[in-house]
Amino acid sequence: MKLHDLYIEAYQWLIINGLKLIIGVAVLLIGLKIIKFLSTTIRNRMSKREVHSSLQPFFLSLAITALYTLLIILVMTIVGIPFSSFATILGGFTVAVGLALSGTFQNFAGGVLILLLKPFGLEDSIFAQGQEGKVISIQIFYTVLLSPDNKTIIIPNGKLFNEVIVNVTREGKRRLDFEVKLGYYVDVDQAKKIMMDAINSVPGVLKTPAIRVGIIAFEVEHIRYTINVWVNPADFLNVKIALQEKIIKDLKAGGIRLLGT
Repeated sequence: MKLHDLYIEAYQWLIINGLKLIIGVAVLLIGLKIIKFLSTTIRNRMSKREVHSSLQPFFLSLAITALYTLLIILVMTIVGIPFSSFATILGGFTVAVGLALSGTFQNFAGGVLILLLKPFGLEDSIFAQGQEGKVISIQIFYTVLLSPDNKTIIIPNGKLFNEVIVNVTREGKRRLDFEVKLGYYVDVDQAKKIMMDAINSVPGVLKTPAIRVGIIAFEVEHIRYTINVWVNPADFLNVKIALQEKIIKDLKAGGIRLLGT
């Protein structure tokens, strides 16, 4: 008797909802084909627009997940399955995961913004988070630098994007500044000529913008000379060392006594 009643109820449910079920299955099959077509189209569009390779899988996965979610909601609505309970469970799960992974999401968001806005690129030299190095990898969650002394530096993208970033490579040239302290007894024109000749003899110093050598300040016991030259970012340290050594040697050879000697 109970089995017969169950059969009757199932039969009545099919009579009432059978058409909805057929339409729902048809929409599901058609929707799956449309999503497959759209995923191929999205992938091709991202390749043509040169979206960063690290971002393509994420955007594709996000778009496909959103399409599948919309399709499921549409089919559930057509068939007549209540969506309110499902939405409540999904919302609670999303909040719990969001709280647990808040730091990870910050790094992820920072990585997406770095790859989209491009404040720096691979091979650029940057200062960030108190670190200096050449960018050797930009990942979704972190950026990897190689320091001048060959240390690998890994910086979370959340912190990196929300702080000051100094890109010393982007403009193509970098100014090298340092000072020389000489006594008041030194002939200014002679000192400037010796320093200018020394600068012009050092490889790696760019001729434009113009080299600048001059008095920057008068101190109680000495005069401070400032030296400003332009170099390629990759040559910065080598030129700085060579230039300082050359200027000291040439000043001594020219009979100019340096302070403290």
